[in-house]
Amino acid sequence: MPIHAWRTDSTTPSLSEVFRSIAVPRGASPFRRFLAFIGPGYLVAVGYMDPGNWATSLAGGAAFGYTLLFVALLSNIMAILLQSLCARLAIASGRDLAQACRDAFPRWVSVPLWLFAEAAIIATDLAEVIGTAIGLNLLFGIPLEIGIFITAADVFLILWLQNKGFRWIEAFIIALLAVIAACFFVQIAMADPDWGAVIAGFAPSTEIVTNPQMLYIALGIIGATVMPHNLYLHSGIVQTRAFGQDPGGKREALRLATWDSTIALMLALLVNSSILILAAATFHASGTTEIVEIDQAHALLSPLLGSAIAPTLFGIALLCCGLNATVTATMSGQIVMEGFIAFRISPVLRRLITRLIAIVPAMAVILLYGSEETGQLLILSQVVLSFQLPFAIVPLVMFTASRAKMGDLVAPRWLTALCALIAATIIVLNVNLLATVLLG
Repeated sequence: MPIHAWRTDSTTPSLSEVFRSIAVPRGASPFRRFLAFIGPGYLVAVGYMDPGNWATSLAGGAAFGYTLLFVALLSNIMAILLQSLCARLAIASGRDLAQACRDAFPRWVSVPLWLFAEAAIIATDLAEVIGTAIGLNLLFGIPLEIGIFITAADVFLILWLQNKGFRWIEAFIIALLAVIAACFFVQIAMADPDWGAVIAGFAPSTEIVTNPQMLYIALGIIGATVMPHNLYLHSGIVQTRAFGQDPGGKREALRLATWDSTIALMLALLVNSSILILAAATFHASGTTEIVEIDQAHALLSPLLGSAIAPTLFGIALLCCGLNATVTATMSGQIVMEGFIAFRISPVLRRLITRLIAIVPAMAVILLYGSEETGQLLILSQVVLSFQLPFAIVPLVMFTASRAKMGDLVAPRWLTALCALIAATIIVLNVNLLATVLLG
């Protein structure tokens, strides 16, 4: 399908209540102007360390040691490049990815894309429901069946934060990210991993592709790291900054927004790598290779590390991850719904609907199979996300490669080529995995 200039003028922005609500000080030093852009990248980074990442990283580290650290690194590089395209699209066109799809494609294309995006958000929310419920169970002994329903109460947290203003949301997210990073820093120090093996784990291995079990976990890590809803989210929240609309102002905004997301995603890589390193140093090293349940990992940390504080830190970090992901998934849902079908509902109602849809499969698995299968459900939700990725990445790459749509901020050819390669790689991995599953 040929790409032409936008068919309609930029319509009502997504998250209109916070659109261009954060001033970028004119005439200030470059550092102060950069400070005004810090925030959206950290909201995006939340999606790269949510409870779904925990399940895949714990399973990968326990089963295969440090080998899958390369996949975590590769996923993060993919994420940095793709999120830079999201900022580019938003700043150049004044649209988020959902609005761009609605403008560029006929309804028979845009409506299925909307449904795929909603499915990805539900899969994300499923991981948050289970992860938060497990965190409540580990810290306070609340049964999972009750914890799952308690997670629906986070809607009041979102309402309170949104009433405070967007900077309050960003401060809340960054504070919880700092707690998560501190918890893992202490746990890694206790685990004392083999740092030579850690460094070697960041090198590629052919076994990742040839071993079906390893490929399944690797694809789960990619799905858990490069998340479809984050592409919609970033292209929406970048527009909370009141940057200059002249060519110079847009170029500066793109540069600062890209730095913001890149630095934040490097923090996400540290957290994701820490989870995998912790699993490899404690479980794989002791011969416990079948860790797929988060609560199982929590129970084994104390005897393996010889400290009662390690499981508590693990539970605190998990609960913080769940709370953070709740806020960003709600905003993603608003952006997707408003952008694709121009339908706007209250964030609270939107949150409750998405959460109730996610609660159903979580409760079904717990009631039918017990809590021991929640880890497998988490991994499956991340693989589902990986299958959704091409439907968000391909339009993003198409739009940002078009000079007619992007003007002077069109993506450089090298960046388009790399992101097209990322999309092709994910599609090939998906086909490979599907063939493996179908052929047994």
